Amino acid sequence: MTGRVESIHIIRGIDMPIEGREAIRVHAGRGLEGDRHTPPEGGSHQPGEFALTLVESEALQAVRDEHGIDLSDGRSRRQLMTRGIRLNDLVGREFRVGTIRCRAVELCEPCTHLERMTAGGVIKALVHRGGIMADVLEGGTISVGDEVAEVTAG
Repeated sequence: MTGRVESIHIIRGIDMPIEGREAIRVHAGRGLEGDRHTPPEGGSHQPGEFALTLVESEALQAVRDEHGIDLSDGRSRRQLMTRGIRLNDLVGREFRVGTIRCRAVELCEPCTHLERMTAGGVIKALVHRGGIMADVLEGGTISVGDEVAEVTAG
């Protein structure tokens, strides 16, 4: 099971615009460099926060087709958009994005904050297809086009 990174997005501050990136440094245990959810060096996430969020481009296209809600260009508020891999199937497993190693912890279900930031109906539209939250076990640099693949024993 493999896919690709289609886009990378960060938000530097709570009222700041979404910024696209072609490549970005990712820190183990912390997240994407420059993103508002990435704690400073030596810091750690609050309970319920994770270093990385990912969503399938196929899910976002389905939301657009079925509900008329456009969550492209980072509007999904997820940091990585992927294509070709079933992210929900990775929960509880290790995977790689390019050279970084991650563990998918749980589904990233939509919330009222996301709905306020996007469009009415987005919660219903994204239930069980809002992506995943992951911990970063080994950092590095990721780029648009990098492979996303489950780490298998062997």
